[in-house]
Amino acid sequence: MLATPAFAQAAGGPGGAIGSFLPLILIFAIMYFLLIRPQQKKMKEHKAMVEALRRGDQIVTQGGLIGKVAKVKDDNEVEVELAEGVKVRVVRGTIAQVLNKTEPADKA
Repeated sequence: MLATPAFAQAAGGPGGAIGSFLPLILIFAIMYFLLIRPQQKKMKEHKAMVEALRRGDQIVTQGGLIGKVAKVKDDNEVEVELAEGVKVRVVRGTIAQVLNKTEPADKA
């Protein structure tokens, strides 16, 4: 006989159910800390960057266009000047990066 009675009795029982879910719980915890949490942090930073846009900021869109913010239209749009006299409307969510921030004007 290959299995002794002691091993056969240890296989079942209430402690076995919790022990079988432990690897699944550990995998979820690792996925949360390595993938989900950093992505949420990155999304929060991008949202703050887009909300802080103001006239004169130099930006890069996700399409690779570099321009200067000419006008902040509404909650979802920004007017960007790509070249002298060339202005396009851009959805705020497509702004990938702010290259140069302008300083707020002094209230004098």
